[in-house]
Amino acid sequence: MTQFSDLGLNEALLKALRSEGYDTPTPIQAQAIPGVMQGKDLLGIAQTGTGKTAAFALPILHRLAGNRIPAPRRGCRVLVLSPTRELASQIAESFRTYGKHLGFTVALVYGGVKYGPQMRALAGGIDILVATPGRLIDHLQEKVANLSATEIFVLDEADQMLDLGFLQPIRKIVAHLPKDRQNLFFSATMPGEIGKLAGDLLKDPIKVSVAPTGSTVERVDQRVIFVEADRKRALLAELFEEAKIDKAIVFTRTKRGADRVAKSLEAAGISAASIHGDKSQAQRERALSAFKAGACRAMVATDIAARGIDIDAVSHVVNFELPNVPESYVHRIGRTARAGADGSAITLCADDERNLLRDIQKLTRQTIPSFDRRRDQALAVMTRAMGAQESATSPAKWSPVEGTDARPKSRQPHRGGGGRPAHSGQNRGGPDRNARPASHSANAAAPGGDGQKRSRSRRRHPGGGRSEATPT
Repeated sequence: MTQFSDLGLNEALLKALRSEGYDTPTPIQAQAIPGVMQGKDLLGIAQTGTGKTAAFALPILHRLAGNRIPAPRRGCRVLVLSPTRELASQIAESFRTYGKHLGFTVALVYGGVKYGPQMRALAGGIDILVATPGRLIDHLQEKVANLSATEIFVLDEADQMLDLGFLQPIRKIVAHLPKDRQNLFFSATMPGEIGKLAGDLLKDPIKVSVAPTGSTVERVDQRVIFVEADRKRALLAELFEEAKIDKAIVFTRTKRGADRVAKSLEAAGISAASIHGDKSQAQRERALSAFKAGACRAMVATDIAARGIDIDAVSHVVNFELPNVPESYVHRIGRTARAGADGSAITLCADDERNLLRDIQKLTRQTIPSFDRRRDQALAVMTRAMGAQESATSPAKWSPVEGTDARPKSRQPHRGGGGRPAHSGQNRGGPDRNARPASHSANAAAPGGDGQKRSRSRRRHPGGGRSEATPT
């Protein structure tokens, strides 16, 4: 069996790997590391959880250690593009962990935080820059970033970039890179547009494919429970009470749905936190930290948490709602059964979601065992009890009093001749800045406003509302 020590990696990297308890590379690491160390381009087709971050981070650090030159001012030697800030943070932490004995600088550039610290970090030059597309374009347009001396370019989760409408922004960023560079391209799937982008970027690449499209983690015990949509919250609370759920990620399609489910779990005495694109960076970090530390049993999330977020000991994944894109199911359940552990994936399926379930089973080439809890009287009783509790704890709504204008002050018209209220220019929870291409207009068709068509992940789902399409 191949060991990391057999791959010819720098001794400082091997020392860091030993301190983390890593001896044996995963299949994608064993196949990718030698070629990347030699400076070759790479096309990696790999599902989340296969160890692909180390597959590019280790050989990149090895190459930098073999050619120690100063990082270019306002630029970087290595650029890694990530679709979400959570994944970007995780990638940066991996570089820091593996390279802790080498002394290279690692910095993050993403939205939702102030520009100043990022601009100051870029000014002095960075060895490894991990960024999301929108904020990096902002810095390029302000000319506080310069990528002309970048030696290695990594594009991670390329198919999710497509879903978020980031292909044009990526091409804008690539236009700032030098032609003579090493390119590493990773994607879980290879739709036509991603294949074309890979063909444009890569030069005679090594091709590594691990875990074919649609495959699910072998150690995940999957099941589907059919239930009425309005009884899902009662069933979810019952699962937490009866199943051995130590730590679970619960997936919803919408941001508002995530908040509702988290609130419902809290009301049932189950500690929970929600994470989605309308949360501030500080709120998201606090929720993730609490979940990782075991301070809450449930993290309720939209699909921003389905890819790349590495959280140990997640015993269960619950699909409170099925995803519109079947590939997202594979990424969701990949959050459990990591590092050789077992895990469970439970999907709550309403009647109007059966078509989505059929798409998932067709993609994964399997029939998921199912159980029917429709017309279950115990769930009906729980649902009524939960509704009564919510009504009792909800604040009274304003209602007009006959013959008066007893309207609360917060609902009175703004004084001042019809001008805008003072808060109208503030950010009131819209999509975070890094989750959209920097150049956008009010009539742009793409999620980020770059004029592309809507990606398939933005289709309206059977229950109404809209999926979160701009994870940040």
